[in-house]
Amino acid sequence: MMSTEQRLLNIFNILLESFGKRNWWPGETPLEIIVGAVLTQNTSWKNVEKAIQNMKKECLIDIEALYYITTERLSEIIRPSGFFNIKARRLKNIVNVIYNDYNASIEYMMNNDVKKLRRSLLNINGIGPETADSILLYALNKPVFVVDAYTKRFLKNHKLYNADGDYHAIQRYFMENLPLDIYLFNEFHALIVYLGQSYCRKTPVCKGCPLELDISADTL
Repeated sequence: MMSTEQRLLNIFNILLESFGKRNWWPGETPLEIIVGAVLTQNTSWKNVEKAIQNMKKECLIDIEALYYITTERLSEIIRPSGFFNIKARRLKNIVNVIYNDYNASIEYMMNNDVKKLRRSLLNINGIGPETADSILLYALNKPVFVVDAYTKRFLKNHKLYNADGDYHAIQRYFMENLPLDIYLFNEFHALIVYLGQSYCRKTPVCKGCPLELDISADTL
């Protein structure tokens, strides 16, 4: 019988071979990824792209510019992302922390301990575990596994873990059973998202899924 690590890595390799590298998270710079992580809350990525394009036209993918722009003006610019007033405040909150606590430098921010960074992000109003961990993994290159609804559904459908566990319990499941590797965490999460969008839906489409045979695997 395979160990949990072996089975997870086997699943990862099958998904990678079937779907290819996902090149996630989209963004030209760490700041753009941070912005995207906030804007994608409760909306589709297409809407986020429109909002980011608006920000680029205004030269706002810049810490200094975001620090000094008014929340009211920013909310108008990111209107396509939905909940724009709330998201403008959240963007300002995180930019204020970067500006004041990390010398307005994401590079300086990256040099800090992951636990300290995570506490700092979670102390920001409007930044929950999923958003904080997306920023840590995709923007700051820290080995933190991101959990979302797709992750929980995947685990439950494949009888890997009781997906009723809370966010941090599920996160520990991955981080204790996989090598602490930034590339692996990045690609695995992206592949699970794609799997969830394509096959592991609320009503699973198992026929043709690359993991179709895994459904019958022994429960670990």
